[in-house]
Amino acid sequence: MIDKTKSNERTWAIFAHLSALLGLIGIPFANLLAPFVIWLIKKKDMPLVDTNGKEALNLQISMTIYCLVAGVLCLIVIGIPILISLVITNVILVIIASVKISNGESYQYPLTIRFIK
Repeated sequence: MIDKTKSNERTWAIFAHLSALLGLIGIPFANLLAPFVIWLIKKKDMPLVDTNGKEALNLQISMTIYCLVAGVLCLIVIGIPILISLVITNVILVIIASVKISNGESYQYPLTIRFIK
């Protein structure tokens, strides 16, 4: 029988990752705010959410910085393909992390600056 507490904790950890995709539907800075709110509310009660919330936040902060740089590079056209590839990479990494957490594995995003430790 699956431990209900662990299952609930894993669900919130998955939400911390997937909530970053809210930024894709046009809500400004939702990619940062949604994982931050989940992490802030659940970090003391759920160690798995604490770890994964920080991981999700670090990726989204890094991606925001990368996208801002790519946005500036759009002025010289080279930023457009970079921006598109960053968005696609972000979606793929979030899905991979969510599946790994769902399977009970840990996941650490590549190319992420560790702002929150």
